[in-house]
Amino acid sequence: MSSVNLDFEQAGELKIGQVGIANLRIRTLDVARLAQEMRERVQRAPKLFGRAAVIIDFGGLAQTPDTATARALLDGLRAAGVLPVALAYGTRETEQLSEALGLPLLAKFRAQYERIDGGAPAAAPAPVSPPPPPPAPAARPQPGRMQKTAVRSGQQLYAENCDLTVVATVGAGAEVISDGSIHIYGSLRGRALAGAQGNTEARIFCRDFHAELVAIAGHYKVLDDIPKELRGKAVQVWLEQDQIKIAAQD
Repeated sequence: MSSVNLDFEQAGELKIGQVGIANLRIRTLDVARLAQEMRERVQRAPKLFGRAAVIIDFGGLAQTPDTATARALLDGLRAAGVLPVALAYGTRETEQLSEALGLPLLAKFRAQYERIDGGAPAAAPAPVSPPPPPPAPAARPQPGRMQKTAVRSGQQLYAENCDLTVVATVGAGAEVISDGSIHIYGSLRGRALAGAQGNTEARIFCRDFHAELVAIAGHYKVLDDIPKELRGKAVQVWLEQDQIKIAAQD
C-alpha cells in the first residue's frame, strides 16, 4: 500500500486580515438615482472610491428586494465604478437573497440601525413589569497604541479597542484606523478613520492637516469637502448630529 506524502507546499495560503471595506446602506431601489450618486462620489474621489469594495446593506429599506431588483441594483453600482462583494447580514430574506446572488453574508459589517417600519400594526403592549437594573456602562476605548515611525503609502494601521497616537507622518495613500480617537503629531496626508466600531465620541486631532479623508463612526469627508483654509493647520475633527465638523485649534 502506497503512503501519501503530506509534506508539500500549499497552493494557497489563507489568512484573515484587517481590510477596509465600505458599507453601503441602500435607502432606495431607484437604480438610476443610486448609480448616479455613486458615480459622482467616485468622480470626486477616484483614488478612494474607484473600484472600491463595498458591503451592501438592505437594512434601510422597508422590505428586502427580490432577486431581479437586487441584480439590477448591483449592475448599476458596478457601472458606477464600485464593486459589491457581499451583503450585510440582516434577515432570513437577506440570507436567501445572498444565495440567489452568489454573494457571501458578512455579519461583522451589519449596520447598527433598526429596519424601517414597513407599516404593520404595532403589537399590543406587554404587561408592565418592574424595570431591570440599568446595564453597566459600555467600556470605552482607552489610550493605547503608539506609532513612532511614518505610516507610508499603501500601509494600514489599526488600533483595536483603543486610541491611536502617531508621532510621525501619515503619508498620502496610507490609512490609520482606531476604535477610539486618533492623535497625529506629524502631517496627515492620507486617511484617518476614528470610532471604527461606532464610537461617536471619538475625535481626530492633527497638527498638520492635508487629509485625503477623515471619518468618525462611518461618517466621512473627503479632500474636496474640506475647506482649503484648514489645510496645513492644526485641527480637531468630531461628529455632531451625524455631520463631520472640522475646526482649527489655537
